[in-house]
Amino acid sequence: MVRVLFVVFVFASLGSFLFGRVDSHEESGEWSCESNSEIRVEAEFRPGVVTLDGHADEWKDIDYSQFRLLPALDPDDDKEFKGGKMTVKSLHDGHDIFFLVQVDSDYAYSKGEGNKCPSVALMFQIGEDATYHRMGGCTQDSTSCTNKSCKGHEVDIMHFSIGNAIPGRLYGGNPLDNGEGNGGDRFGHLVDLYSWNPHCRYLDGTSPSGPANDSSAQNDWKGVWWHSSFTVHSGFVEDESPYAEDGKKGTYIFEFSRPLRTMDHLQQDVQFTIGATSMMSVAFWYPENGQPWHGSGHYSISCNWVPIDISIGSSLHGSSGSTGSSTSWSIASAFSLVLSVAALCVSVFVTYRVFNNNNNVPFTPMVSMNNL
Repeated sequence: MVRVLFVVFVFASLGSFLFGRVDSHEESGEWSCESNSEIRVEAEFRPGVVTLDGHADEWKDIDYSQFRLLPALDPDDDKEFKGGKMTVKSLHDGHDIFFLVQVDSDYAYSKGEGNKCPSVALMFQIGEDATYHRMGGCTQDSTSCTNKSCKGHEVDIMHFSIGNAIPGRLYGGNPLDNGEGNGGDRFGHLVDLYSWNPHCRYLDGTSPSGPANDSSAQNDWKGVWWHSSFTVHSGFVEDESPYAEDGKKGTYIFEFSRPLRTMDHLQQDVQFTIGATSMMSVAFWYPENGQPWHGSGHYSISCNWVPIDISIGSSLHGSSGSTGSSTSWSIASAFSLVLSVAALCVSVFVTYRVFNNNNNVPFTPMVSMNNL
């Protein structure tokens, strides 16, 4: 069951994703957070269910929660996102973990202008000392943050800005960027980053001093977007941009996947473990009233880490998520039992007939040799 409260991210402007550091953000007053510690996300074990295509039909039987979106830096109720609520679902198949994020909002798209299009991000705790507030919470500034001075404050970030992404097409990790050993995506800007605080954030495989030159650093995410107002379902090409008229009512749909475990050697990726719990949250940007969004102007779903439980298969017995699987196994077991009983009955019958026939054969005495 996915249940989430209001989260605070402090991400930065779009352009800085490609160059490392992010723009500064400022908060007014002392930060305080009252979150529900019982709220959790569950990634159910459901193999062979999801196809990353931007369509949410196959998610219909997966548990979800809807929640309001409030500004991250000023989470007042009267400033709630007016477009609508967000729905989050998650599952895994034993190898990859999948996320579905849906946001009710009017269609808005401007090709090549990321901050005039919706954008979504997931963030996860890596280091044990990484706080949710201030993206890891390292106290160093942009001139002194390093993997040593901020050790233990690492957070993992996936950010998808759709300004150059065709709906229904996959983006994220690709041979060109992964071959250069970084978490970039030159095609659709679905990037893989890590952070120690809002002023110290970098693409995987890069650092304050430049590229890490480590082949294990790469973009492990795949993702796709869609909007429910689209009338074409077979797919789009770039020449068909903007794909629909601005202002159409509907829902943005984002699907993402990533291996539970990655080849990361640099403490830049969260590592999910089946049966264990990690920490996460989600953020959303939207060009309200046609105005470009800015880095710290996002909406969030909690003001603290939200636990995500990576369920094991046996934990689903009796739940709605395992009904089909359990029913299939029950039918197969019953059929096997019937066949076994039938085979036993046939064996007993054949044995009985053989012995019964032997007992009914008349006795014929041997003729004396003297009578020959």
